[in-house]
Formats: sequence, C-alpha cells, structure tokens
Amino acid sequence: MFYAIALFIVAGIAEIGGGYLIWLWLREGKPFYWGLGGGIALALYGVIATFQTFPSFGRVYAAYGGVFIVLSIIWGWGIDKKNPDLYDWVGAGICLVGVSVILFAPRQ
Repeated sequence: MFYAIALFIVAGIAEIGGGYLIWLWLREGKPFYWGLGGGIALALYGVIATFQTFPSFGRVYAAYGGVFIVLSIIWGWGIDKKNPDLYDWVGAGICLVGVSVILFAPRQ
C-alpha cells in the first residue's frame, strides 16, 4: 500500500507542478522553458501512473483523482499561500472517503 500511495503522491506532484509551470509561463509571462519544463513534468506524470499495480486503469485514475484534490489544496496552501478553509478540507476528506470505497470495496 505504501508503494501505491507514494506513486500517487509523485504523480500528483508531477501533474500539479507541470500545470503550475505552464500556468506561470502563459499567465505570468515566465520564459518559454518554464512551459517546456511543465510539459515534460506532465508527460512524466502520465508515465508514473502506469507503475501502479492495480489491475484497472479506470479505478486507478479515479482513486488518483481524490489524491490529486488533496495535493492541489496542499499545493495552493504551500506554494500560492492561499489558506484552505474548512470547506476545502471537508471536500478533500469526502474525496478520500470516495477513494477508499473505490480501492477497498469487496469485489468478486
């Protein structure tokens, strides 16, 4: 389980970081190589996700979506200095409950 969580976190950092670099390039006038670095990070995100051992692509990405939401809130808090409020955390918690249902539900 630690391996799966670690991959989710690394993939999330690559996706959020890549998107953020492209945001800075296009919206805040950073040099082109910031966007290029963002594109590379986004491509790496796509590769990192394939290392998951879950048998279903759709379930892995659905579960990752919840982790992505939590990481996005933490990114905004740490990098953008936007303090999350109670509703951010409640929403993130609901998403993690959903992730748990997707990953751990008894199936045939």
